[in-house]
Amino acid sequence: MELSDEICMKEALTLAGEAAARDEVPVGAVIVRRGEIIARASNTREGSKCATHHAEILAIEEACRTLGGWRLPECTLYVTLEPCPMCAGAIVNARIDRVVFGAADPKGGAFGSVLNLNDLPLNHKPALTHGVCEEECRDILASYFRRKREKKRRGHT
Repeated sequence: MELSDEICMKEALTLAGEAAARDEVPVGAVIVRRGEIIARASNTREGSKCATHHAEILAIEEACRTLGGWRLPECTLYVTLEPCPMCAGAIVNARIDRVVFGAADPKGGAFGSVLNLNDLPLNHKPALTHGVCEEECRDILASYFRRKREKKRRGHT
C-alpha cells in the first residue's frame, strides 16, 4: 500500500506534538521505504542535552539500524520543518532519495530558505517537496514559541 505524502506528514505532526508535550521544539520526522514507515523520531535536544538530537538525525539513525547499513536507498524522509544544515548534510550522506517538509525555516533551512545544499556539487541530491501540511506544521511551531514567550514574560523559565 502506498502511503500519501499527507498521511506521512500527519504522522510526523503527531510526533511533533509529542515533542511539544515534552517541552521540546515540535519537530517530527518519519522515514518511509517501499510504503512502510521504518523510522520515527522527534526532537529530544532539551531532554538529552545534545545538540545533534534533531528529529531527522534520530530518524536516520533508526532507519540505519532497521536496514542494517548507512545508506538509505528508496527512502523518503518526511519532516515538519525544513532541515537545518546539519540534518541536510546527514540526509545527503545517507543517500535518502527524497525529502518532504512542511514548513520552511527562514532562519536555518538548508533546502531552499537560507541556502540549498542541492545547489552545491555534492555527490547526492535528494528530490525535494515542500509545503505538505504546511499550515499545520507552521501552526504547531508558532504555538510552541508563543507559549515559551508568554512563560518567559510571566517570569517562568
